[in-house]
Amino acid sequence: MDAWPETQPQSPTNGGLPDSTLLAQRIRRHAVRMTSSGGSSHVGSILSMADIVAVLYAGILRVDPANPSWPRRDRFILSKGHAGAGVYAALAERGFFGVERLRDHYRNGSVFSGHVSHKGVPGVELSTGSLGHGLGVGCGMAYAARLSGSSHRVFVLMSDGECDEGSNWEAILFAGHHRLGRLTVIIDYNKIQSLASTESTLGLEPFGEKWRSFRWDVREVDGHDHAALRETLAAETNSDGPPLCVVAHTTKGKGVPFMENSVLWHYRTAQGEELEAALSALGGPT
Repeated sequence: MDAWPETQPQSPTNGGLPDSTLLAQRIRRHAVRMTSSGGSSHVGSILSMADIVAVLYAGILRVDPANPSWPRRDRFILSKGHAGAGVYAALAERGFFGVERLRDHYRNGSVFSGHVSHKGVPGVELSTGSLGHGLGVGCGMAYAARLSGSSHRVFVLMSDGECDEGSNWEAILFAGHHRLGRLTVIIDYNKIQSLASTESTLGLEPFGEKWRSFRWDVREVDGHDHAALRETLAAETNSDGPPLCVVAHTTKGKGVPFMENSVLWHYRTAQGEELEAALSALGGPT
């Protein structure tokens, strides 16, 4: 089996933007290969968020691959930085850099570290990995945008287990108090964290009500339903309105049956026959 047959051309496009369903498939396939080739982990976490990332990069985020530092760009922060391979894959498919560079993921000297890094990687706003930091920075970005009169939006993608961190609840309180309406948080609510279920580790429910009590607009969606995600994330926001929390119900390891809803694949890496089986389940060339 050729480990890396998938290079440019990128995902088929529609009006200059990739089709989100095809983009999600390619993100998943890239992520399985990247984690396997480099020997990294967190593939289950990447697969659960792939549809969310695909919808964002297939038309929600206002970005320019030819000008990654464009001042009017929307800002996207992957707060669950351990799933960084999924964002690298999306950026490559959007043309921020060549898809062939993904094969360097998690190798000595590579800029594509296991936890997402902005150093040397166009399109990444913030290096993350230590959980509980992304939302605080996102709040700062949204507040700075208001002060400068900018219209760009700020999106922060978080994990459910990350909501165990107290620093997040400080940021949630801050954003609600200041009515940071250009700020959108998306929770990848796959209900499994590093060693067990979120419910058995530190229960989050009633999850949506907690965000509402902190003065957020909360919407719950199927995190694998592209139409529902697109409609929710594309909705017009009021710069002085409440911030938006999208609770996206997802499946850990989505797309690979033997990885789905399994805590094993938070840290396990697919090799050999498991790699071939995963790529076969995801469709496309093996």
